[in-house]
Amino acid sequence: MRKNPFDMSDLDAEIESQDQRHEVRIRASFSEDGPRSLLQDEDRRNDNLKDRFIGAIDQGTTSTRFIIFDCTGNPIAKYQSEFRQLHEHSGWHEQDPIELVDSVYTCIEEAMKTFLALGHSKSDIEAIGITSQRETTLCWDWETGEPLCHAIAWPDTRTKGLVRELKAQKGADELKNICGLPLSTYPSSVSLLWLIRNNEAVKQAYDEGRLTFGTVDSWLLFNLNGGPEGGHHVTDVTNASRTMFMNLETLDYDQRLLDFFGLDRKKIRLPKIIPSSDPDGYGYIRSGPLEGVPITSCLGDQSAALVGHCAFTPGTAKNTYGTGCFLLYNVGEKPVISKHGLLGTVGFQLGRNRKPVYALEGSVAVAGSGVSFLMNNMGFFRDSRKVSEVAATVPDNGGCIFVTAFSGLFAPYWIDDAKGTIFGITQHTQRGHIARATMEAACFQTKAILDAMEMDSGHKLSELAVDGGMSNSDICMQTQADIIQIPVERPAMHETTALGAAIAAGFAIDIWREFSELRNMNRANRTCFEPAISTAQSAKMYKQWSKAVEMSRGWVDTSEMQDE
Repeated sequence: MRKNPFDMSDLDAEIESQDQRHEVRIRASFSEDGPRSLLQDEDRRNDNLKDRFIGAIDQGTTSTRFIIFDCTGNPIAKYQSEFRQLHEHSGWHEQDPIELVDSVYTCIEEAMKTFLALGHSKSDIEAIGITSQRETTLCWDWETGEPLCHAIAWPDTRTKGLVRELKAQKGADELKNICGLPLSTYPSSVSLLWLIRNNEAVKQAYDEGRLTFGTVDSWLLFNLNGGPEGGHHVTDVTNASRTMFMNLETLDYDQRLLDFFGLDRKKIRLPKIIPSSDPDGYGYIRSGPLEGVPITSCLGDQSAALVGHCAFTPGTAKNTYGTGCFLLYNVGEKPVISKHGLLGTVGFQLGRNRKPVYALEGSVAVAGSGVSFLMNNMGFFRDSRKVSEVAATVPDNGGCIFVTAFSGLFAPYWIDDAKGTIFGITQHTQRGHIARATMEAACFQTKAILDAMEMDSGHKLSELAVDGGMSNSDICMQTQADIIQIPVERPAMHETTALGAAIAAGFAIDIWREFSELRNMNRANRTCFEPAISTAQSAKMYKQWSKAVEMSRGWVDTSEMQDE
């Protein structure tokens, strides 16, 4: 199977020793026997947590992982499996729903072989957490459990014409104030409406009241719980907040939103919305090597990464450099509706008795997929991890700016008529310059998002936590620190998204009850990238990028943006 082009991490290197100790602070406390070190208390707790295990299903855009963590945050066993990306027409990005489910079972089976070989047993795994790609839209028949069509993946842009139509509809300007999202090709709602209009099987199921809608998490949970026989159809607040159907305040479906998209609740089954951590709401695995193990958490992948970085307090943020690039900023227990092109979303809700934590989000459509473009389309290298080596062959970008608008530009620009454009090419331009410009594109867009977040929140970020395949590139992360002029922190253990699902699952069964108990989770051996250029140099680079963005507008003719 072809190496996943979006994941530049060495999977084997990420399996850390079970006896790795987390860094702790020594403070004095007192007992009946006099003073003792809290280090001893935390050591005893860590020893206990090392013998407790949680599994995490991490279903991403291009591959699925299953990772078993001990409860100190160390990955003990793991397996990764890719699945096909289907591009039948220009702008279309689909996935086979059956392959998504099969990839989960494959990863569970293979990771369990490793786990059992280490001397553990199935009964040692106390719970399962799920994290998955968001916005990807699935439709299936409630009676048979069979998918009605391929899943429309979140980068798909076939709905550009429909988005323009909806933006002209009465009430379009009010949607963002209810759900936090602007109309774009991004949310699931628009893809669902396109399918009802254009796919005969989906339309017929809708008319007959058999249509079931869900994002990837709902589809996986439906199948893991036994399909139609189990009758389990749920989602969590983070995934539901990406559909444009949920009210950010009430955390439930809003009739005004459903009416805008012309949906009749009597004709379609929408998943029940519950907190991200729940001991009962997600059911349990009905078959396979983990049969009977409860599923106790569910989060969208970017929210899971926020939890995995332990960004529990307002003002903390993370950026994930995966297929795309996703920056989430914790804004606390009240939603913030952005005035500067960002998305309002639910960060997480770790229990029925806990208030939801909200976030501002900025999404960059192209990050790791830009590296994949250089590899698969341009032949720059055979392994995506080589991008740093190619970039290191030159000292800078040589004046090249690559606006990677393969699907237009997301936050905070929201330019849907842009196309990918490279400026500044001369006869001296080399592959290294293009490689640098490709990585810099994600870094510049991150800077634009951070600026918008500062304007929305009134606070400047002091540091940025990072994860995802492209974050493994030292050149890329140093460039990021230079461009945003604040430190960039990269954890040694890269599986932050899966760790977030495991942490949420642990909260549901009281392995952890307070955020403070996780203050040392995945903190050891972090790499910090400090800005190495002046503020003036950074501003000059960003000015060039902004000029290139403006020049990339208008490359798509409006006649090309109609529905297929």
